[in-house]
Amino acid sequence: MRLQLALNVRDIDEAVDYYSRLFDSPPHKRRPGYANFAISQPPLKLVLFENPGAPELLNHLGVEVQDADTLQCVASRLEQSGLLESLEQGRTCCHAEQDKVWSRDLQGLRWEWYRITDDTPEVARQTPIGRCCTGAATESC
Repeated sequence: MRLQLALNVRDIDEAVDYYSRLFDSPPHKRRPGYANFAISQPPLKLVLFENPGAPELLNHLGVEVQDADTLQCVASRLEQSGLLESLEQGRTCCHAEQDKVWSRDLQGLRWEWYRITDDTPEVARQTPIGRCCTGAATESC
């Protein structure tokens, strides 16, 4: 598992330059208006969305898991505790195919538990970043 931090940034090029130097790591994936870093130390998935008009810098938080069993366990636990907001299976979003479990804290901050099932699906190369990729809604990209 690793923690995910998704940020809204004013200028994607400036942000990529800064975070590349800050973590001494190039982006794992880069698309127009989007970048993600798979940082090993500290274990972090840093996701940047170019969104200059966003009222908040924090887009959402997440936890990346590696297998379906772990994600199912999380979904069951959140459902039993009344914290489950939604489930998404096979969603192409953020330039990857993913299964997701969403929750929202009492102040509205969204948490995403997710598993990447295909990191380079063909459709993702042609799909612009949509609201589903920002944690703003669960509609299709």
